Amino acid sequence: MYNKEAYALRDPMITWGFSETGVQRWSAMNIPDPFDILGQAREFGMNYGIIVSCGLMKSRTIASGCRSDREFTADEMSAYSKLIKHLHDITQPPQALTDAQIEASRCIAEGDRNAAAARLNISESALKVRLSSALTSLMARTTAEAIQRARDYRLL
Repeated sequence: MYNKEAYALRDPMITWGFSETGVQRWSAMNIPDPFDILGQAREFGMNYGIIVSCGLMKSRTIASGCRSDREFTADEMSAYSKLIKHLHDITQPPQALTDAQIEASRCIAEGDRNAAAARLNISESALKVRLSSALTSLMARTTAEAIQRARDYRLL
């Protein structure tokens, strides 16, 4: 229902998350809810919740947690907030790749897989190390995924 009704565009938690950073109980957000999204959530037992928002606007993480039985304690809110902040930090895209990683990735991106090492005047194993380190930096599972992420992040 949430996706079908496009509630993300109307969700008071998303609104709060883009206008604030930190952690807050749903009951204390003070954001209008004209589509009664939080009321509808209660129909599914999501009675008490918290919202966490962290990061710069260009890379904001907004996460929410809920429970049916009681409000979150201050300690629970703090622990949840720390977890979300940690997940945000470890999934941030790299600001740059090394020149060697960029060279190797560009060769592969241009379809030069077989001759990439020779083109760069390095060994095949050196090429593999450069590509492997780029995969790690970009948190990618495959070379194709790494190249796409590097393009998405405007690193290539």
